[in-house]
Amino acid sequence: MDKWRGAAAVCINEQYELLMVLQGKPEETKTWTVPSGGLVHGESFEQCCERETLEETGYIIHVTERLQTKRGTIGKTDIHVEYFSCTVTGGRMQIQDPDHLIHEVRWISQDDLVELSLSFPEDQPFLYHLLTKKNQGVDHT
Repeated sequence: MDKWRGAAAVCINEQYELLMVLQGKPEETKTWTVPSGGLVHGESFEQCCERETLEETGYIIHVTERLQTKRGTIGKTDIHVEYFSCTVTGGRMQIQDPDHLIHEVRWISQDDLVELSLSFPEDQPFLYHLLTKKNQGVDHT
């Protein structure tokens, strides 16, 4: 079985909006996800998270904490994704994706999150819960 390892950035701004990207191959229906991607040789999950977010959104981020691990299989590939809470520390919104899979970058409100077509629908309750906690001042995600 093949193995794929990656990282995902959960960035929530001061307006309680979640940083998301619209992604997909040219022939695919485009769907929304948090910035994410696969590890390259010698890279930590945190470094992957920071690199992928810069490529996909133009923002420089700082990883603050690990939020969850997602494991599963897609076809014959074993998947392992680490989700991190991140803070934007610089840069500006611009797509720099070398794979040309990112079509839009947007800060998404909690209300809008439930309306979007997500790349990974199973992430919606987790992301919605984080936005709720942040909005209520429960944590510092």
